[in-house]
Amino acid sequence: MNDQTIIAIVAMACAALTVALGAIGAAIGESRIGAAAMDALARQPDEASSITRTLFVSLAMVESTAIFCLVIALILLFANPFIGSAGQ
Repeated sequence: MNDQTIIAIVAMACAALTVALGAIGAAIGESRIGAAAMDALARQPDEASSITRTLFVSLAMVESTAIFCLVIALILLFANPFIGSAGQ
């Protein structure tokens, strides 16, 4: 195996790990936010519009971390700057 092959294999493994951990973290965070919002709605039903608005903003912020992980994985897979310079 040459250097480019090893770097490509490591890049694929890192991309898979990045997406997996990013998805797991986002799923745990979103579930905790959802549970807290349901608890808040059960306690204060009059504040439903405010709680719902805050819920959606929080979910968007947590989901952005998963999207960033996806972008990093795509960069590792398709625009890896180390593959072109390996072995030179």
